[in-house]
Amino acid sequence: MSDGRAVVIWRSALLLASETFIRNQGDALTRWRPSFVGATKTESFLALDSDVIAYPDGARGRLAFLRHRLTGRSTALVRLLTQLRPAVVHAHFGGDGWLVSRAAERLGVPLVITLHGYDVTREPKAAGIRGIRYRRNLRTAFERATLVIAVSEFIRQQAIALGADPAKVRVHHIGVTVPPAPAPTPKRWDVLFVGRFVEKKGIDDLVEAVGTLGQPRPRLLFIGTGPLEAPMRERAAALGLDATFLGVQEPAVVRRSMAESRIFVSPSKTASDGDSEGLPTTILEAASLGLPTVSTRHSGIPEGVVHGETGLLGAEGDRAALARHIRQLLTDDALRTRLGDQARRHVAAHFDLRKQTALLEELYDEAAGAIGRRSGVPDVPESISHVS
Repeated sequence: MSDGRAVVIWRSALLLASETFIRNQGDALTRWRPSFVGATKTESFLALDSDVIAYPDGARGRLAFLRHRLTGRSTALVRLLTQLRPAVVHAHFGGDGWLVSRAAERLGVPLVITLHGYDVTREPKAAGIRGIRYRRNLRTAFERATLVIAVSEFIRQQAIALGADPAKVRVHHIGVTVPPAPAPTPKRWDVLFVGRFVEKKGIDDLVEAVGTLGQPRPRLLFIGTGPLEAPMRERAAALGLDATFLGVQEPAVVRRSMAESRIFVSPSKTASDGDSEGLPTTILEAASLGLPTVSTRHSGIPEGVVHGETGLLGAEGDRAALARHIRQLLTDDALRTRLGDQARRHVAAHFDLRKQTALLEELYDEAAGAIGRRSGVPDVPESISHVS
């Protein structure tokens, strides 16, 4: 990493174990120097001692963060940004974009917000005052942002429908590391699922689909956790599936499991509360290791999986198609190999982390230049006299 211009990467809960894509993207920057800043520290393998936390653990910190969430104002955050002197603030998820937007605006620092999925699908549909307040805050964040990044075209359209200026909203895929061509690895698993055990991930559809495949049962590996884990364990046992549940695992274990699997399955769908994916990075990670994916035509997934070329796609919630596609790839070695090889080439061409991060740095350049042209003061001031 160079000693280039500073960017604050903001995620209020720093950092959930499922959000490796945020850490990986920041660590891949070469011309910009990242500081990871959060409101609170989340205990996971992704949390680092170098992370900057705005609110210390304890009653005072919790009260200050509550006040921040209610008002959007934060003396502590303004003070932190003043000390860090970023040329750009990059917030992940729309709600977090709103939380940091007033401080960034107060200091004249351009704000970039990346939208990932639930922040423009589920959350705006919340009922009552909660939904009204979220939609209002999201519109405010869009107005204050210099650029809004959507991880897929579907997410871009959702943002525009919620009031974002189309000229501000760009589709940018985060990307994944593409390792050298993997050596042949003995396969321990037929079907791999990696993700949170929540409705939009379609894990219930996967369990039920495999339950129709008969004998011999595919060897299933599930990595992740969430509210649906216990019922899915029970249902898999009731169906007599050959299923192993590993819980949350570090990236090295996930990569090894991918190398030891024949196919990756990600049967995403729109949840009953409207929650949708952006573009699951697990699909891209699996493809980078030569795994074809069985998935659905949901949100940005067709941007990462080309049906019949790098994987097989069916309709959301279509368990019969899911079972058929899993059977097709497990019983046709030549097809599985061909689609896996093409999946790896597709990811290398369009989703390589180094290439995508270089494009992100160009967006940072653009955002910083836009503020500089408007204000003529591209740097954060040394001090502030008051906080609005």
